[in-house]
Amino acid sequence: MRLEDLQYFQAIAEELNVGRAALRLGLSQPALSKGLARLEAELGFRLFERTPKGVALTRAAEVFQERVRQVHDNLAAAIKEAEAVHLGALGTLRVGVSPLYLDHPFLDAAARLRRQRPAARLAVSLGLNDVLAARLASGEIDVALSAIEPSHQDGLRREALFTDDLRVVVRPGHPLLARPTLTLADLVGREWILPAPTVTARRQVDAAFLEAGLPLPQAAVEVGTSTSQFAGLVHRSDLLALLSDAVKATGIGADLVPLPVPQAVWSRRVGIMTREAGRLPPLALRFVELLQEVVKEQA
Repeated sequence: MRLEDLQYFQAIAEELNVGRAALRLGLSQPALSKGLARLEAELGFRLFERTPKGVALTRAAEVFQERVRQVHDNLAAAIKEAEAVHLGALGTLRVGVSPLYLDHPFLDAAARLRRQRPAARLAVSLGLNDVLAARLASGEIDVALSAIEPSHQDGLRREALFTDDLRVVVRPGHPLLARPTLTLADLVGREWILPAPTVTARRQVDAAFLEAGLPLPQAAVEVGTSTSQFAGLVHRSDLLALLSDAVKATGIGADLVPLPVPQAVWSRRVGIMTREAGRLPPLALRFVELLQEVVKEQA
């Protein structure tokens, strides 16, 4: 399939008149019609029906036109990115990342991006998913890596990369560990380190207690960042905290003990957030691809 035939089709589809499309492209009508006939022969179906005023798209052509538009957009983005690489001026990647996933997969993907795009600058913001979602919506960043909630009408697109279980952890020797069995009710009235109520992890914890008909956990220490960064405080107290499997695997809080409470394990999706409106800048698009590669390789 020839690229110029797709260009001919797009021009006719926008003008809905072969003569005007030929004039726009600087071609003769026979040459344009020949290219269209060649494309229809390759596809195996008609793209236009003749009307008294020109032509009209067939139903199949309406669907095909949207795909052709995407091809043209992707080609334009690829040309723009190639030119930027050639000129050594790729601009700035504005990315937000949760502290939980800074070590992996963010730093792995960032290192690859630096090797591939040495002229690029990275402007990195740290925050949990509620903060990053607000920064995306306001246009402060272009892409975010964090825990993601089910999509809702907030103008953001979400794509899951992997799942990460969240557990309640305590210091070794904590009084709760002496009990033969534990339930969610045994955690009522305990002091917690918790993120803000707007954070996905806090929402999941609160929902579990509500579903069990129990009072909500009360934060003795409420933090605006990951509770894993306060592992040292958990060691020095009887506070309960949340720790994800992904963070524990990095060695942070490695000797903290998960409480054996089946209802206190929350599986959550970790992934990429972007704005639904508009296209990602080429540099941000490449970074998303690298994140996907890193996660796939290390799965």
